[in-house]
Amino acid sequence: MDRMMTLWNSVPDFVHSLVFILAVTIVLIISVALLTLWERKLIGWMQLRKGPNRVTIFGLLPGVGQPFADVIKLLIKEVIIPAKSNKVLFRIAPAIALIPAFATWAVMPIAPDFAIAKIDAGLLYVLSLTSVGVYGVIIAGWASNSKYAFLGAMRSAAQIVAYEIAMGFALVGVLMVAGSLNLGTIVAKQQGAFLAWNWFWLFPLFVVYFISGVAETNRAPFDVAEGESEIVAGFHVEYSGIAFALFFLAEYANMILVAGLTSVFFMGGWLSPLNGYLADDNALFHIPVLGQLLNNGLHWFLLKTFFFLCVFLWLRATFPRYRYDQIMRLGWKILIPVTLVWIAVEGLMVYFKIGPWSV
Repeated sequence: MDRMMTLWNSVPDFVHSLVFILAVTIVLIISVALLTLWERKLIGWMQLRKGPNRVTIFGLLPGVGQPFADVIKLLIKEVIIPAKSNKVLFRIAPAIALIPAFATWAVMPIAPDFAIAKIDAGLLYVLSLTSVGVYGVIIAGWASNSKYAFLGAMRSAAQIVAYEIAMGFALVGVLMVAGSLNLGTIVAKQQGAFLAWNWFWLFPLFVVYFISGVAETNRAPFDVAEGESEIVAGFHVEYSGIAFALFFLAEYANMILVAGLTSVFFMGGWLSPLNGYLADDNALFHIPVLGQLLNNGLHWFLLKTFFFLCVFLWLRATFPRYRYDQIMRLGWKILIPVTLVWIAVEGLMVYFKIGPWSV
C-alpha cells in the first residue's frame, strides 16, 4: 500500500485529474443505468405493481439486469437519419445534450476538500454548462426537419428561458449567503447543524430552484417538450438506437446533476446533519465505523442526492402533465416574482444582520 501511495504521489497532477474524471464518469454512467431501474421499481411500488423482475445477472438479482439489457438493445438497433434532415446537426445534438451533464461534475465538491477542479468561479461554470445543455434539445428538434420535433424544441426553448431565469435568481440568494462563487466555499459556509443549512433561511429559493431543475430536465410534470399525447415523442421523435439512448442518458444524468447541485447549494453537501448536536469529543465518534458515518463525508452527499432523486420520481408518479400555458404561467408569474421578493427580504436580513449574517 505504501508503494502504491508513493507511486500515486509521484505521477503528474494531470494524471490524477484524468483518473478522477474517468472514475466519476464511469460511476455516473452506472448510476444512470441503476436509476432507470430504481425509477421503475419505486413507481411500481407506489402503484402496487412489481416493476422489472425478470432479467437477471448470471441467474441472480431478478430485475437488476433490465437496464443493461436495454442498453444492449439500443446499441444493436439501427440509427436512422431522415433524408431531409441537417445531418451534421442531427448527429451532434445528442452529444451537446449529454456532455455538459457530465462536464459540470468537474467542479462538484462531493467530499471534504475534494473536487476535480477547485475553481473560484464554479457557480458561473455550472450556470453556463447547464444553459448549454438545452441547446442539444433545440438543435435536435430543428435538425430533424419534422414538425413534431420542431414543436417540441420550441416548447422546450420557451420553458427553459422561463425556468433558467428563476433558477439564476434562486442562486443569487445562495451567493449572498456564501459570498463566493466557489462551490466548496458554498458548502463550507453552511457549517453547523441541520437548521444552519441554506434551505432554512432560503426556503422559497430552495423550492423554486428544485422546481426549476425539474423543468430544466424536461421531467414530468414539465415534460411538454416530449408530450406523446399530442406531439408523439417531441424533439427526439426521429432518433433511434444509440442516438436516442444518448438523449435518454442525458435526461437521467441531468436528474442526478440537479439533485447533487440542490444538496450542495441548499442542503449542506457533504456536511453531516449532526454537526452542532454532538460535541467533538462525543464517545460515538470513537466507534470505528459509526464515527466515520457520523462525520462529514461523501456518504452524506450521496444520501442527500439520492433523496432528491426519489423526489423526482415521486413527482412523476403523482402529478399529471401540465398544460403548456400552465407551465409558462408558473415560471413567469409565480416563480420569478417569488425569487425577486425573497432576494429583497434577504437583503433586509443582511442589513439588519439576521440569520447567517448575525456573526
